[in-house]
Amino acid sequence: MGIQGLTKLLGDSAPGCMKEQKFENYFGRKIAVDASMHIYSFLVVVGRVGDQVLTSESGEVTSHLSGMFFRTVRMLEAGMKPVFVFEGKPPELKSAELAKRGARRQDATAELEAAKEAGNAEDVEKYSKRTVRVTREHNEECKRLLRLMGVPVIDAPSEAEAQCAQLCKDGLVYSISTEDMDSLTFGTPKLIRHLMAPASQKQPAMEFDYQLALKELGLTPDQFVDLCILCGCDYAPKISGIGPGRALQLITKHGSIERVLEELGNGGKYQVPEDFPYQEARRLFKEPEVLKGEQVQQLKWSAPDTDGLVQFLVHEKTFAEDRVRKAIDRIHAAKGKASQGRLESFFGPAKIVSSTTGKRKEPEKAAKGGKAGGKASGAKKGKLGAMGKGGKK
Repeated sequence: MGIQGLTKLLGDSAPGCMKEQKFENYFGRKIAVDASMHIYSFLVVVGRVGDQVLTSESGEVTSHLSGMFFRTVRMLEAGMKPVFVFEGKPPELKSAELAKRGARRQDATAELEAAKEAGNAEDVEKYSKRTVRVTREHNEECKRLLRLMGVPVIDAPSEAEAQCAQLCKDGLVYSISTEDMDSLTFGTPKLIRHLMAPASQKQPAMEFDYQLALKELGLTPDQFVDLCILCGCDYAPKISGIGPGRALQLITKHGSIERVLEELGNGGKYQVPEDFPYQEARRLFKEPEVLKGEQVQQLKWSAPDTDGLVQFLVHEKTFAEDRVRKAIDRIHAAKGKASQGRLESFFGPAKIVSSTTGKRKEPEKAAKGGKAGGKASGAKKGKLGAMGKGGKK
């Protein structure tokens, strides 16, 4: 679920913390990827037609592997260095939210069967997406794939978003790639959304800067955590009637959830849930269970194992061999480019210096100083074999 309405709130109240970026601008950057969240999105959309998804010849689902392989190839080809972080054991406080998700999947399963009986294709696709669940097998297959691609993998002790944030805070990566905004609540310096969107969508990445968000909102890190809890998070129920805008007003005025609750308890119109474990939620955001320092193995990126990838994807999962080999060739071709690193690693990051006169400086004349992926996988109806042997692109 993430933090309800946080993206819109930042767009309205702290737009300076958001910046569109081209995919290619992350050349040379180390990026921590929230693996489980992306695997879920692959299972929902990659190669889907109605309730049918990509499968091997034996009927095993391969949507997650197709999405993971070709999107990661695109990142490597662009000179990025991704490290994938997988979810560990969820905090006990999240059990209520997980139970709700399970109940919603059960409801969606019943609605799916009704839609099939009614022959409503639109509802079949809608409800089939809501039944998707990432399994241990999905995760293990993706870990195997990534290691064969030469990409490092980290198993988080608990929440993947928290571990990604810690990697970023420790300076081991530049940013996080995720769609869940609660990574900002965990204090990641930078968050990138839409980085692993398919190239066919031509959707720019959206980068969020944590420090600029705090500055424009006028909040301290502790107050930002309280704001996110009031907006609605995975660890505590939402106070009915309080949306993101109202939550910001309350935290700005009162400074903390404790003082907000005192105000709401004085004959206010908002009903606070009987079980509202905001203090424990606050602790989980501020002191999550993560690997730090020497607990994190040295991140190493290596050349892809061509034979291993062909064995796994082609012979075991029946992907089209020519597509797999061409993708591997793209990784090899990009290795030299990626090893060059970013220019700022030699000279330091570029700085923007404001004019002291308030006038725009004219560019110098040329005589004096010179002039100032691949498409998403397709799918066939019925048993989808677009990635299988002999299948079409």
